[in-house]
Amino acid sequence: MILIIGGAWQGKLDFAMELAEDKGIKKQVAEGKTDSFDAAANYPIIHDFHEYIKRILKDGTSVEDFISTLERDNPEVIIITNELGCGIVPMDFEDRMWREEAGRASVRIAKISKEVYRLVCGIATRIK
Repeated sequence: MILIIGGAWQGKLDFAMELAEDKGIKKQVAEGKTDSFDAAANYPIIHDFHEYIKRILKDGTSVEDFISTLERDNPEVIIITNELGCGIVPMDFEDRMWREEAGRASVRIAKISKEVYRLVCGIATRIK
């Protein structure tokens, strides 16, 4: 598992595609806003992981179960997520809960990932 984290529009997906190419990984991408949870468990790249978290919270299902499924069924996946904790704290309760759960999920993913990168202005820094 590889985690790529950074602000919106920092080049995370382009970097993930480069990593996939370098590692000989197929460039199929599961999109967090639109694709099924099954796609996330099977595609080699997950884009907008934080959007999957938002959908899980809306459905009332378990974030931990989703992460466990990824760990079991898709252990080589490249996960891309936005860093949500660096901005203004949302006034809306649901948005705050999403931000907190996305942060906790990122921590969990980082712990089980063999590589973690942070991207700023298109420049990746390996932090694990």
